[in-house]
Amino acid sequence: MTGPGLVLPPQDQQTPPAVVLRAPGEQPLDQAIGDMQILLEQHGYVIAVYPAGIPAAHERRLHTIRSVLESDRIALLRSPLPPLGVAVLVRQLRQLSVCDFSAGVIASAARLLSHYIHAGALLNSVTRLDRVPVTLKAHAKSWVPGSQFGVLANPEPQLIRVGTGELAGPGFATHLLFARGQSQSEWVTGTLAPGWQVQAVHEAALPEESPGWWGTSKLIEFAAFLPDISLIYQLVSSVRREVCAWCGNELIGDRCGLCNAPLKPPETRSNGAVVLRS
Repeated sequence: MTGPGLVLPPQDQQTPPAVVLRAPGEQPLDQAIGDMQILLEQHGYVIAVYPAGIPAAHERRLHTIRSVLESDRIALLRSPLPPLGVAVLVRQLRQLSVCDFSAGVIASAARLLSHYIHAGALLNSVTRLDRVPVTLKAHAKSWVPGSQFGVLANPEPQLIRVGTGELAGPGFATHLLFARGQSQSEWVTGTLAPGWQVQAVHEAALPEESPGWWGTSKLIEFAAFLPDISLIYQLVSSVRREVCAWCGNELIGDRCGLCNAPLKPPETRSNGAVVLRS
């Protein structure tokens, strides 16, 4: 992770901790390279997940470390999810890391699991929101005192004015995690959660990246997610596994999570073999 606010507490005693990869201003490059080398020696692979809104210098630092170490055992996964959604995704990957999946499968599972995370926020203004399409009408209503907007960034962008519509929620059982910024509204817990029929509601600290991502500090961020590790395990297990032609690691989906190489079309594969694990 690239920030401590993106590390959620574990849901069980088996979930391993996460490591924060600090920004360039907080750590010299040689020390960051040394720390990454230690992680590789201890764990074999490193899967680094970070939101798309982190500073460019921090993202360059991650790629520099990977380039210097010349390692396909470091996965750099830039997620389009909002910060709280990224934190949820990382916790799910931490849960999967103790299962019988290879590092390549876990890394490429990030894209799969992201589709099952409904991530959004309650905002007092959308004037500086550039992550989700905002109409001119919504922009104009942002100037009306007392206006609030429900925004969903994932899996499909949605925007409503609170009191005039509803956000379409997941069609499966979820838990809801929320984090307060400078807003005391009860809309997320009192309206959204019952409307989505979530099974449980949990509160977390707001990631420091969230105000920048959403364009305002007057927000409450939320994410609905699959809470059951056995269901997440079945979901990942149900996807056919392939072997990356570039780095040789296992993957699911159409792109390797470790080296980011796309899966070759069937007609270009040398043997047509499919790797399955029981």
